Amino acid sequence: MDSQVTEPKAMANFLVAKGNSRRAFKDKATQIGVSIGGIMVFVALLLIFFYLLYVVKPIFDGAEVSPKANMSYPDNRAAALMVGSDEQNEIAYRVSIAGEVDFLRVADGSLIESHVPDLPEGVTVVSSAVATAAEQKFALGLSNGQALLYRVEFGVTYPAEGKRLITPKLRALNADGAIQVDEAGGSLDQLAFGLANNQMTFAYRSGAGKWRLTHLEGEENLLTEEVEWSASNAVLDDAPAKVNSALMTPDQRQLMLQAGSKVYVYDIRDADSPSLLQVIDAERGKLALTRMRLLAGASSILLGYDNGDVAQYFQVNGEKGRLYREIREFKGLGKVDTLASEFYRKSFATVSDSGKLTLLYTTSERELLSETFDIAQPKAMGFSPRSNALVVDAGNKLHLFAVSNAHPEVSWSALWTKVWYEGYPEPAYVWQSTSGSDDFEAKLSLMPLAFGTIKAALYAMLFAVPLAIAGAIYTAYFMSPKVRALVKPTIEIMEALPTVILGFLAGLWLAPLVEDHLPGIVLLLILLPVSILLSAFGWSKLPGRWKQRLPEVYQELMLIPVILLVGWLAFEFSPMLEVALFGGDTRLFITHELGITFDQRNALVVGIAMGFAVIPTIFSIAEDAIFSVPRHLSNGSLALGATPWQTLTRVVLLTASPGIFSAVMMGLGRAVGETMIVLMATGNTAIMEWSVFEGMRTLAANIAVEMPESAIGSSHYRVLFLAAFVLFIFTFIFNTVAEVVRQRLRERYSSL
Repeated sequence: MDSQVTEPKAMANFLVAKGNSRRAFKDKATQIGVSIGGIMVFVALLLIFFYLLYVVKPIFDGAEVSPKANMSYPDNRAAALMVGSDEQNEIAYRVSIAGEVDFLRVADGSLIESHVPDLPEGVTVVSSAVATAAEQKFALGLSNGQALLYRVEFGVTYPAEGKRLITPKLRALNADGAIQVDEAGGSLDQLAFGLANNQMTFAYRSGAGKWRLTHLEGEENLLTEEVEWSASNAVLDDAPAKVNSALMTPDQRQLMLQAGSKVYVYDIRDADSPSLLQVIDAERGKLALTRMRLLAGASSILLGYDNGDVAQYFQVNGEKGRLYREIREFKGLGKVDTLASEFYRKSFATVSDSGKLTLLYTTSERELLSETFDIAQPKAMGFSPRSNALVVDAGNKLHLFAVSNAHPEVSWSALWTKVWYEGYPEPAYVWQSTSGSDDFEAKLSLMPLAFGTIKAALYAMLFAVPLAIAGAIYTAYFMSPKVRALVKPTIEIMEALPTVILGFLAGLWLAPLVEDHLPGIVLLLILLPVSILLSAFGWSKLPGRWKQRLPEVYQELMLIPVILLVGWLAFEFSPMLEVALFGGDTRLFITHELGITFDQRNALVVGIAMGFAVIPTIFSIAEDAIFSVPRHLSNGSLALGATPWQTLTRVVLLTASPGIFSAVMMGLGRAVGETMIVLMATGNTAIMEWSVFEGMRTLAANIAVEMPESAIGSSHYRVLFLAAFVLFIFTFIFNTVAEVVRQRLRERYSSL
């Protein structure tokens, strides 16, 4: 009998033990699975973080320069005028001040061919001049008043499959040979020139010591198809007596004559009557001005001094017109013997007498490289067309250096501080990554984008937080269960609404509506809360018997007619207010009378549209936090004599404050990372203005707009990844602050 009783007990104990072991196994497996999932999320975040750093890091790396080849040219050559190479860095060239051109093969240093100018008997080269680096043109001034114009070119052919052949050539730019510049046949002792679109301009010092200007304009004869030249001549009576160097801009609008420590700038657009535009006083104590060069784009002048300082000047609008000003300077470069600028970017290089090579970028003010090579006492220097090589003439040899300088325009100062760009009246924060111009300089400041992100989030939160928090409080604490069961899911479903739909409606419907009925919108923002408060006050004053006749369960729904009526009245009175207060056109009044820029797609539209996207997030979390406050706390407060309002403000909200704060921070994170609404409703103008009537451009919207068109590996591409990294840091900081504050609030009010 005892055995019969014992067997079922043993079986039951066995089953219980087996169930416990299964439960323990499931608990352990769940614990391991959750831990692995959490670790994988953490690892994914770290991978994203380090991948962004991996893509961004190269833009802050300096340049690298390494010797590649040395080539000897004939010993009987005159001093160097210009040096350079072809795009593939296979052939280097050297032009002397006498017009001798030597082409050298980089691979073995052999001389490919040489050119010597064919001059009439008794005529000599008395001067020479070069155009900007990108043009690769030079001119020779002759003793008989004529000029020879040439351009260094390289032809690329493929005579055999897969084999490239680069052929150097020296092309005469005037088919008729020499150009008669000085009509009297006087020698062109010093020379500066410009050539473009059948227009040539020459500035020179004649044998009589006078500086003259000759402008030639060609027009094709329709019958003979020959170019006929007409000349304009003028004398620069106010030119300095002794000129050290002369430059002319490629557009033939300005002439610069350097005399000692002064630079005389002439306006030569009207070749018949040139005028002195400005005298730049570049004096620096006892320092001698030794170099004058045009930066890429020919909008800036680089002035080099004998102590190694280099100053950048460009024109700025002021009270006296558009004049040159010193913008920035670079120090400690050694005694600069030669200076060269890139073809298209704002980089330039200097070489000192000791062979110290320094590579700099003007706008970002970066010193990209400073290294000493065996190129002491350099005579000339030039970049290759792709700026990936540098040719230096030193020691009767051409030294070719390979240059790696992918992202010179990016620096911390260029990204986060004001930068003075060419053509701008003052330093500014500017984001402008693309342009239709070849000489355009990318402006990659992240400040307007970060500012726009904060501005958009701020206006969205100003709209969303009061509505969401107030709605959550009322829904969780005052609303009847039946209505709450309908309202809460409805608002939470709003979160699933695609933001592209909200952005579409905001840009195409809400923005024009706000513009056309701005007085009504403002009136609505004032009357709506007032009408709700008056309705609540009126309800409280109704006799008790009237209240008993109305269904208490649905009393909050009675506000719907009030809200609709107030909205209708606000829009009905909008035209009358516009006529009475703003002369019939609110936008013109704001723009002309108040001096405030008004954009149709502005921060007000973004605040309303993005507020609707953020409200469900804040409402849902805050409502759950308030509704989850234990009932015994509120019931105990009411039992002790506190009113419902006192119980709400001193017990319920304090207990739910960690959840409410988390809700606000989650909404802020959502607003910071929002893309489609700000993309479609802001106008995408990268400006830094707090005005509610102006737009903005955010980090997220900028990435969405420009990432598809950016070249992989370019500075633009990597700066966009940096913008993503900044956005990542923003959200990380917000979430971290939210968690820290939430924990402190929980510790403080957990004893309630």
